[in-house]
Amino acid sequence: MKLRLEKASESYLVGVLLAIAGGYLDVYTYICRGGVFANAQTGNIVLLGINVADKNWDKILFYMYPILAFMAGILITEYVRRKFRYNPGLHWRQIVIVIEFVVLWVIAFTPSGVCDDLINSAVSFVCSMQVESFRRFNGSAYATTMCTGNLRSATEQLFYYNINKDKEARKKSLQYYGIILFFILGAVLGTAITRAFLERSVLIVCLLLLMVFVIMFIPPAEQAPPEK
Repeated sequence: MKLRLEKASESYLVGVLLAIAGGYLDVYTYICRGGVFANAQTGNIVLLGINVADKNWDKILFYMYPILAFMAGILITEYVRRKFRYNPGLHWRQIVIVIEFVVLWVIAFTPSGVCDDLINSAVSFVCSMQVESFRRFNGSAYATTMCTGNLRSATEQLFYYNINKDKEARKKSLQYYGIILFFILGAVLGTAITRAFLERSVLIVCLLLLMVFVIMFIPPAEQAPPEK
C-alpha cells in the first residue's frame, strides 16, 4: 500500500493540480494580501539585503517573517516524513496535505487587510511544505510553487531531443512545459476568482488539495511492457 501511495504522489496529475494551486496562491497573496508574492523567497532575501544595506531596521523583520516561515515549513515537513514514513494508515504526504488544508482554511476566514503580514508568512509556510513534499513526477525533479527550475529542465530536455532525437527527452520537455502552463492557468483562475471573492477565494486551493489527498488512495494505472 505504501508503494502505491508513493507512486500516486509522483503522478503527473498530482503535479498538475499542485502547479495550479501554486500559481493560484501567488496571485492570491498579490491581489488580496498586500501585493506580495509569498511562494518563493528569492525576492524576500534580495529585499532583506537591500534594507540591511539601507539600515531600514523596521523593514528587516517584515522580510524575515516569510523567510523564517518557509524554513519552518521545511523543518516540519521533514519531521512529518521521518515520524510517519512507515505509518500503516495515511501516507506522510497526505498528512502534509492535511496541514496545508487547515492553514489555508483559517486564512480563508481571515478578512483581507487583517494580519496580512502573518497571512503571507502562513502562505510561505504552506508553499514550503508543498515544495519539500512533492519534488518528483514520473521520476523527474520538479517544483509546483515556482517555475525557474521547471523552465530550465524543460528547455534542457528540449535541447537533448533536438540533438539526439531522444523521444524520452521530448516527453519530459513537454511535461515540464505542461507544468508551467498549468501554473499560469492557476494564476489566471486566481486573478478572476480572487478579485470576485477576495479572502474566501483561497478555498479553491483547499479543494485542489482535497483532490490530491483523495488521488493518493487511487492505484496508478499499470504501464504496458515496452515493445521488443
